[in-house]
Amino acid sequence: MVHDVVATCPVCSGELTITRLHCRSCGTALEGEFGPGRFSRLDRDQLGLLESFLRSRGNLKELERELGISYPTVRARVEALVRALGLGDASTDADDLDDVEAFDARTGAGDDASPDAAEQRRDILERLARRELSADEAAEALRSIGGRG
Repeated sequence: MVHDVVATCPVCSGELTITRLHCRSCGTALEGEFGPGRFSRLDRDQLGLLESFLRSRGNLKELERELGISYPTVRARVEALVRALGLGDASTDADDLDDVEAFDARTGAGDDASPDAAEQRRDILERLARRELSADEAAEALRSIGGRG
């Protein structure tokens, strides 16, 4: 029976290494020190997010619908996933997304909004994610649409 690779030591929480690889087909074995790979760094929630991301073909709007969470939350989780995989800039400013999500929670944006207002909000948040707007500019644009559409 094949098991998933465990990346951290259950005793001390240190990083584990793989010391032997074996081919079931021909019996070849390699011995040495191998890393478990970048995906072993992910916890179960992050793996679930990655699977959902792939299922939605990277469409964050679809991911938002599938997970039932706001766009800024999706964006923040994807950013955290990218950093966990060592693919992103550690200085990525997630605070911008947190600011907009806090604004969204205060105003109730998206709760009972008209489809037009909801689409405008989504466009603003996407522009923020692409860094075409600052958090302050996005918050101001969201305020101009109105909290309840």
